[in-house]
Order: sequence, then C-alpha cells, then structure tokens
Amino acid sequence: MVAPVSAFSLYATALAPFQAEVTHLRPSDAEVIDAHTHLGLDEDGRSLSLDQLLAQLDAAEARRACVFPLHDPDRHPSYRVPNDRVLAWAGESDGRLVPFSRLDPAEDPLDEAERCLAAGAKGIKLHPRAQDFVFDGGEMDDVFALAEDAGVPILIHAGRGLPPLADGLADLALRHPGAVLILAHGAICDQGILTTRLADHPGVLYDISCFFPLDVIELFARVPAERIVFASDPPYGMPATTLYLALRVARQAGLDEQTTRAVLGGTMASLLDGHGLPAASAPRRGASITLSGRLARVYGYASLVGPALFTGAAEQAHAMLDMALAACRDPEPGSDGEALETIGAALSAAGALVEEENGPRAAIDLVYRAIVRAATEISDQPS
Repeated sequence: MVAPVSAFSLYATALAPFQAEVTHLRPSDAEVIDAHTHLGLDEDGRSLSLDQLLAQLDAAEARRACVFPLHDPDRHPSYRVPNDRVLAWAGESDGRLVPFSRLDPAEDPLDEAERCLAAGAKGIKLHPRAQDFVFDGGEMDDVFALAEDAGVPILIHAGRGLPPLADGLADLALRHPGAVLILAHGAICDQGILTTRLADHPGVLYDISCFFPLDVIELFARVPAERIVFASDPPYGMPATTLYLALRVARQAGLDEQTTRAVLGGTMASLLDGHGLPAASAPRRGASITLSGRLARVYGYASLVGPALFTGAAEQAHAMLDMALAACRDPEPGSDGEALETIGAALSAAGALVEEENGPRAAIDLVYRAIVRAATEISDQPS
C-alpha cells in the first residue's frame, strides 16, 4: 500500500521549481534588506515573535530588516510600550533588525519620536489607516522636520483601506524635500498621483510589499528602479515569497545585476548606513504590460484565491482555484507549456493544503508564486 503524501512533501514538491528560479535569478553577493516588517501583537489577532521573524529572514537569506510594532492593543499612550519592545528585540538581533518608532499623530508624536530616536530608533512609521488620519493639516510638519534634521526615513502605509490622501501627502512631502519617505505597498492607495506629484522629490522610495504583482510591475514604469525597495510586510507577507516576486519582476523589466542588487537591498543599505540614496535613472519599463492570453486567464482567477483565504471564504477560494486549474489544462499550450505545468502543480497542491492544519498559509504562498509567474512570463522591456 502506498503511503499518503504528507502536506509538507506536497508543499515542498510544488515549491521546488520556484526556489530553483530564485537561485538562478538572484545576483551573486546580493544583500537582501526587508524594508517593512513587524514584531509583537496586532488587534486583528496576528502576531510575530523575534525568533519567527529572524527565521523568515533566514529563509530568504536576508541579512537585515527594518522593524516596527503592529497595531498593538497596548499602544496607548503614544505607542510607548510597543516601541520599547521593538527597541529591545532589535537589540537582541545581533544588528539584523533596524528599529523604527511607530507614532500616533493624536498622541504626542513628536515627543515619542524624539524619545525613540534617542533610544536608538533609526526611522519612523506612520499608519494613516490604523490611526485614522490624513496629511491635509499642518500637524505632521514637525514630525517631517524632525526626520529631516535627524536624517532618518519615514515609512508610511500607502496600501489598501485609505481615503484619497495623495495630494495632502504630496504637499507635505514637498515642503520637506530633505525627508526620505518610504511609501509602503507600492503606494497603491494613489499610485498614479503620488508617483507623478513626487517625481521631483529627491528622497521618495516605494516598497514592493504588494499582493498583486501587476502593482509592482507598473511601479517600474512610473519610478526609477533605484527608488524601489524590497519589502514583504511580515506577518502578512513572507520575505522568501516576496523575493521571488522581486526577482521575477526585475527580470521582466530587464534590470541588470547591479540594479537588481539595488532593489533587493543596495538602496536600503546605502540609506541605513548613512551614505544617502543612489543616483536615480529613468523608469525601466514602458507604459504597457504584455501578458500571455492563457496565463492572463490563470492570473485572473488565481489572484482571487489569496484574498478569499485571508478572509476565511474557503468555498470562494476553492471555486477560483478550480477555475484557475481549468485554465492551466490546455492541450495546445504553445510556449506557455512549462509555465502552465508549474503553475498548475502549485495550484493543485494549494487546493489540497487548504484543508490541512496550518495549510492555508502554505497554500497562499504557492498561489502567490503562481500569479507572479503568470504575470511575469513575458519580458516587458521599454519599446
């Protein structure tokens, strides 16, 4: 009798071709720095310990990471307790974690920022969705001015769940050209407006912690590659998974090894080590994204699986997985045959893993890699 395949073996087998690609695409001696990670506990129930984060960084061979608190229930007043915890954990990390202080604009943000910087923080984190604020008033000018004077970056949540805030944020940033900003999640909340209005700001970076690969692909058409930085957003994202995204998009955009190294960690290393930002070139991609029709169908269905799993809608996730797998079954795959086979194996394994204990996270990992592969199979360099 043949023994059943374990969930771990199923996952490892489906993951193997993606890992082989990472080995092939990663430039030698490339330092990986994750610009966006968390530690502690969040009100939504997610958490991440120091050992867990370091293990995730090890899986991506990432030497360093910027880290800040989650939306911690103990955040009042002023995020003081979570900030102190992160500072202490960073101190235990042998220099691998670079602590940022998280601020609440309604609770003495300037005093807390000054306190944390004096205690060893190397940056500031702002989350306008969690703290429910916008940038239209003048209350954040002092914080931006402090960051300018101290020479530390400000990382700002610019992902989902926000009202239109681009103009207020752009006005504020342009009043402080010496402040280095890291707009998280590819600035997808207002990517078009922010990348346009801040094109001449000398210090705006965009991190790639995005669930949908097309958001990152489009970013390379809008801003210089030297202003795009690796980030994965643990515990919501995973460094090793996002590394696959970064390398595939870099290849598709035609980046050379030097520029790929900058995206993976070189730009952040220069910033964190006090050397300033590298010179910026022109955006590397054209305005159009080219996809295979077959793989575009797979991408469309599979991209709906992860959000369904995150929200607990298992029935919807299975339905979209079934449709994505159906799109992979093509008797005339043309040049997409190998990609469809790899993607199909990953999606099939993901479907089985959803039902296993602790399986949904592995399933999401495989689905994400599958949509990255589908979105980046065709080189899309500027015409």
